[in-house]
Amino acid sequence: MPPLYSFGKVTVGPLLNLIWQPTVEGLEHIPSSGGVVFASNHLSVADEVLSGVVVPRHLSFWAKSEYFAGRGPRGLFVKHLLQALGAIPVERAGGRAALAAFDAAVPVLQRGGQVIIYPEGTRSPDGRLYKGRTGAVRLATMAGVPIIPMGVLGTDRMQPIGQRLPSFRRSNAIIRFGKPMDFTGRETDTLGLRAMTDEVMVEIQKLTGQEYVPRYAPPKEPKGS
Repeated sequence: MPPLYSFGKVTVGPLLNLIWQPTVEGLEHIPSSGGVVFASNHLSVADEVLSGVVVPRHLSFWAKSEYFAGRGPRGLFVKHLLQALGAIPVERAGGRAALAAFDAAVPVLQRGGQVIIYPEGTRSPDGRLYKGRTGAVRLATMAGVPIIPMGVLGTDRMQPIGQRLPSFRRSNAIIRFGKPMDFTGRETDTLGLRAMTDEVMVEIQKLTGQEYVPRYAPPKEPKGS
């Protein structure tokens, strides 16, 4: 676990947990060791912070590559903070550049680490659950680790799109973890990845109760988000 993450886990983490008092269900499904991919719905920037607070072990995030190329005092601060927390840069445009995120994440998982991915690819613009992209399943099958479906509710009220910081008051947020999904031996061609991803999204929907939209979420978020 990166030193800064460890420090935050015993200092900032308990404080935020006390302030937000989230309801957490299914922690028994998270193994105490071994690689795991968490696949979660995505309502708010606060999802990453709250997930890091409640998941016992170090949780690596995929973060937009733009955050690692910041300039000026604020940009450099964000860049070094993400690096210190063990975040993994990802090119959201896709293509060969995006494969670097897999190259970085697979060794983390094979060493017993945990990575969280939002299959929708972006925050939900309206609170509904959108069609999942295949990256989470692709990563899990490449690394030979299970996927734990994860459902988050209420973080869009903690930090709505456009709000720079989460509200520091009781959140009434809910985080639910489902049973691990093992895709060992399944076909990993295009159709296979699509089928497994759809299965993961079904489990996420069971945890959240969100309305499902069978199309990808709009790629562009509102200005100021």
